[in-house]
Amino acid sequence: MSKNENMKQHSSRRGRGGPVGGGGPMGIKTEKPKDFKGTMKKLLTYIKPFIPRIIVVLIFAIGSVIVGIRGPKILGEAITKLYEGLVGKAAGGSIDFDFIAKTLIYLMVLYGASSLFSFVGGFIMSGVAQKISYNLRRQIAEKINRMPLKYFDKMTHGEVLSRVTNDVDTVSQTLNQSLFQMITSFTTLIGVLVMMLTISWIMTLVSMIIIPLSIIFIGIIVKQSQKYFKTQQESLGQINGHVEEIFSGHNIMKAFNGEQRAVDKFDTINETLHKSAWKSQFLSGMMFPIMGFIGNIGYVLVTILGGWLTIKGTIKVGDIVSFVQYVRNFQQPIGQAAQVANILQSTAAAAERVFAFLGEEEEPEDAEKTVVTENVKGQVEFKSVHFGYNPENIVINDFSASIKPGQRVAIVGPTGAGKTTIVKLLMRFYDLNSGDIFIDGINSMDFKRNDLRDMFGMVLQDTWLFNGTIMENIRYGRLDATDEEVIKAAKAAHAHHFIKTQPDGYNMVLNEEASNVSQGQKQLLTIARAILSDPRILILDEATSSVDTRTEVLIQQAMENLMKDRTSFIIAHRLSTIRDADLILVMKNGDIVEQGTHEELLSSGGFYAALYNSQFEEAEAS
Repeated sequence: MSKNENMKQHSSRRGRGGPVGGGGPMGIKTEKPKDFKGTMKKLLTYIKPFIPRIIVVLIFAIGSVIVGIRGPKILGEAITKLYEGLVGKAAGGSIDFDFIAKTLIYLMVLYGASSLFSFVGGFIMSGVAQKISYNLRRQIAEKINRMPLKYFDKMTHGEVLSRVTNDVDTVSQTLNQSLFQMITSFTTLIGVLVMMLTISWIMTLVSMIIIPLSIIFIGIIVKQSQKYFKTQQESLGQINGHVEEIFSGHNIMKAFNGEQRAVDKFDTINETLHKSAWKSQFLSGMMFPIMGFIGNIGYVLVTILGGWLTIKGTIKVGDIVSFVQYVRNFQQPIGQAAQVANILQSTAAAAERVFAFLGEEEEPEDAEKTVVTENVKGQVEFKSVHFGYNPENIVINDFSASIKPGQRVAIVGPTGAGKTTIVKLLMRFYDLNSGDIFIDGINSMDFKRNDLRDMFGMVLQDTWLFNGTIMENIRYGRLDATDEEVIKAAKAAHAHHFIKTQPDGYNMVLNEEASNVSQGQKQLLTIARAILSDPRILILDEATSSVDTRTEVLIQQAMENLMKDRTSFIIAHRLSTIRDADLILVMKNGDIVEQGTHEELLSSGGFYAALYNSQFEEAEAS
């Protein structure tokens, strides 16, 4: 595995899915944010560069509303003309069909223009929302590469991926809907109110009764539905995580007859999701029927009052029709305002999670360092190294060792002794609590991280291959390598023969889990990748544990060539594989308890000799 794979592997070990879908009006999840104002202020900094476009959207929205709200008034004039014509016809007059026809054509033009303005404004707003989404995703992607590995020790990778997918999508969708909707709703509210006043201030006053009633009922519904939406989102995340876990470990689940347990757990979570979902959706769905009921009360009052005013001759018949239409138009922004309130809650909650991730502590930036990394010999020295993944649990205690250039150093010991941790510290995946690590006499802290990691090649027990061709997977070790260099590395790793037997050879595409090649073949490919990277220092973490005996012999031959004149760290559990090491470091509970060659350690009869002999006793017993 190449030098950067440990970090890549760390972020790809869990499933790629996050919660999908959501609740709330229009499918938007409505989890309440902890700091609504603060989050919206941060979100405004992302919106600020697009203010000129938003102003254009505002102009088109206002234009759409101004043009649109003229319609009912003009339609009322046509109805009045038709009514007067019918009344006059009884007295020998006629209906002015020319006026009515011209009015209808004018209305079609008005509504067409209103729709066009709305379409253009929505188009621009969609572009703004997607650009904000693009910027957020890019920042998250860049942030992930700057995060220390300790962050991923405490945060599940599915949770991190959810920030990139679900949360950013929620921000994008809700911005697209809510911003344009807020603009149109506000302008519609003002415009309709003005038009209503031009018809009758008394009828306008009566129709205002629906506003406090609407606000009261909407507030009650939103308050009741919030808790169910929150439970729905939590259950949705749990059920997605459970399904992801079961699918990723499907073979193990089948092998241990765990199907029923998996189904039972799914049913439990699904039942909670079902209860919270139907309650939240029911309460949310009640909003518009209630608004309709309140609106109908308004219509009744307006119609009765309008009829009375018509009889008195204060307003015309067509004005009643226009006013009823304006009342309907007046109700819509109120309902939309409630919906936007939910949408903004959702936006803030999703944005809050995104900003929380973007605000996480990063790896300290490397200062401008001029340490030359060319012609590194590979001398490594550990001096009084102390380290713990958390301060309460120190796993490396006063580790000191000196490795000469070109030496093969085996690190052995029982599980949990700290063998792999030493390698992570060597590559600065984690910083030391205290002590120093020197490479060619230079403190590792004085190197830039990228320069430091360029010195290393890694082949780990857990292989990491991505969805791509075999050629691309090997070339990951050195992206500028030619096809001939990739093939040469594959031959050195004894992978060429099996690659040529595959469909399409080097152009064969490995699937997402690389399950269309065997475990041993995957290991051969990662070894070829390490050979291609041509590292100065090599790290082998039980690199041959997943292959058969015959393949292991071939790999050992390739490793001999790879380790020649290079400092090599070999982490081994099978002690028979490190007999020829120049130096063996025996670790126990984070300390080096013995060091020396294989023969020296056996003859001393200490901890290493006990480990070595116990392995052969187990082999003989089996």
